[in-house]
Formats: sequence, structure tokens, C-alpha cells
Amino acid sequence: MADYGVEWREHRRFVLSTMRNFGLGKVTMEQRILEETAFICSHLEKNKDTPINPQVLIHSAASNIICSVLFGTRYEYEDKVLSFIVNSFKENAEVANSAWAVIYDTLPMLRSLPLPFQKVFKNYDALKKHTRGIVAEHKQTRVPGEPRDVIDCYLDEMEKRGTMGSCLDEERLVMLLLDLHFAGTDTSSNTLLTAFLYLTTYRDAQVLCQQEIDSVLGERPDVSYNDRHQMPFVMATIHEIQRLANIAPLGVFHAATRSTSLMGYHIPQDTLVITNLTSVLYDESQWERPFEFYPAHFLNNRGEFVKPEAFLAFSAGPRVCLGEALARMELFLILVTLLHHFHFVWPRNSSKPDLTPVFGGIQAPKPFFLEVHPRKRKRRIMAQ
Repeated sequence: MADYGVEWREHRRFVLSTMRNFGLGKVTMEQRILEETAFICSHLEKNKDTPINPQVLIHSAASNIICSVLFGTRYEYEDKVLSFIVNSFKENAEVANSAWAVIYDTLPMLRSLPLPFQKVFKNYDALKKHTRGIVAEHKQTRVPGEPRDVIDCYLDEMEKRGTMGSCLDEERLVMLLLDLHFAGTDTSSNTLLTAFLYLTTYRDAQVLCQQEIDSVLGERPDVSYNDRHQMPFVMATIHEIQRLANIAPLGVFHAATRSTSLMGYHIPQDTLVITNLTSVLYDESQWERPFEFYPAHFLNNRGEFVKPEAFLAFSAGPRVCLGEALARMELFLILVTLLHHFHFVWPRNSSKPDLTPVFGGIQAPKPFFLEVHPRKRKRRIMAQ
């Protein structure tokens, strides 16, 4: 676990600054997301009116968006490299979210045995090798002072600082890239999949979202992130999906930096602190219908979007999610675009959907199939 020391602060400051420079919250980031969304639309168009499992598609799209920022790269959905990345992240998450993670932490003598977490180590080593290769390629092709992505920015900063008094080095860069790549892929994709699950189950909410989107966009093909201010019900629906998805129920683990007391309890220095975000997101004293899908949780009596203080989907404090702004933009732009162009329905004779997620450090919806039907009155967008 990283502490709150110089290295942690230096790298967090670097990431926030670099993400801003590459358009986080700006038009350029919108363009990256909308370009990837066009490829999603093209894929859905090709598979319309037939049951599909959206899991691989959405994980691949989320990975491509963060790849464009980190590496300046986009992969075709059929690309073997992208499949390797997505499958490795998926397999590692499954083991990390299982009882094997607890066994690994509590019984270190078992770590060398051929148990499931050996697969995690193998995947992680392969991902590190792949990422080191990308960094090496950037070192050969970069133009100092003209960064194309996060890697170039980091290498520029390393050169500027030299070796004196800096925590930046190539191995830390590789680890940083892996952390950001995994976080930017797994959480966003699972939230989007949960959105499909709920919007397909609650068709009335899907229809209301589409009506609001139509009224704002009309025949305009592309949504803008600024359109969110005119779409209170869409925003309420997205936030309610995030609340129920509860993607990271335990947040990021913390530790007490010094001994302290809280509500009569003595907490020694270095005590592991695990937040229970579920207790806030499902608090019966904070939410009118905490265990139901109820977008009105985020609307006032005038129908305006409001965000209660109890909404802590991205955690809080110094370690609040680094990618919060990117995730918000992704969710809005992708969902609005897809709802503008498609209906999402359950396949005929499908069983009742299971809304209970697969529990873990990162929660994910159970695999499901749905059908995508183009909205005929809308101009369809296709990725060229």
C-alpha cells in the first residue's frame, strides 16, 4: 500500500496535471470518447436484432479510451493485443475478488503453490512486459517537448528533473501505467454494463431518457458533455445506476498516518482502514428507496438534477478516484449516444434478469445477453 509520502504526492500531482493537459474536461477528451463510441455503434449495428453479450465490447471500448490517453494507441476490437489486455484484467479481477485473495494475504506459505493467484502473477508479468515494450518504443519515437500521451509527458518530466531528488523513473512509470490502465478499464466498463442491465430491465426509464435526449439533441448526431445541464433525468438515471452498481464497495484501502481516537475508539498508527461505501450508498436515512432503482433520488421537486452528499461512488479525501472526471464524461457521452441511436431489450424467452452483482473489491454485473434495435427515426452513426 502506498503511503502519503513524497513519491505518492509527486505521482498523483503528475497524473492530474497530465490528464488535464490531454483534455480531461475539455473538447479533446470528448472527441476521443465520441470516436470510440462511434466504433461501439458500428459494432452494435452489425449485431442488431440478435442476442449479444456486451461484456467484451464494453471492456474493449473502455480500454481503448484510456489507452488513447496513456499510449496514444487504439486497437481494433478483434486485435489480439486488446484481447490479451482485456482478458488479463478480467482474470486478475476475478481472482482478486475471490476468496483466493484472502488466502494469499493470510497464508503466505501457499504463495508458491500452483493455485489460481499464480495466473494473476503470470498475467501481471506479461502486462508489465507489454507495457515496457510500449515505453521503449516511445523512447525511440518521441520528440522531446512535444508529448503525444502520458508516456511522453512522463519521459519529458524525467529529463527535466534529471536524477537529483526525483521519484520519477521508468519502472515507476510502468507500474503507474498499469494501475491507470486497469482502473480506467474495469470500473468504467462494469458501470456501463450495469447501466445496460438496469435500462433494459426498467424500460420506462430508458424511454424517458430517450425522450429527454431527443428533445435536447433533435437530429444532431453528436452529444456534447455540456448537454448534461439540459438533461436532468438522464443525469439522475446515470447517478442512480452508479449508486446501485456500487462498483468499489470498499473504496481504496487506507492506513492511519498517526495514532488517533474516533468516537471513543483508539486507532494506532498504521492501522488498516477500510471504508464501507455500501453503508453510505444504501443508507436508509439518506435515500428514500435505498434498495430500489429510483432516479428521483437525484431530482428535486422542480425536476432539477441534484447530487446528495451521501453519493460517494468515487470515494472521498486525498485518494478520491483519479479518473472521476474521465469516468463521468465517459458514462454520459457513451450512454446518451447509444440511447439516441438504439433501443435495448431483453431477448425473447429470456429469464428474469439477475441484478445482483458479483461481489468483490470491484463489483461487476453477472453476464447477460440483450438485443439492440436501431431507432429508425435517428440517423445512425458509423465508425469509418
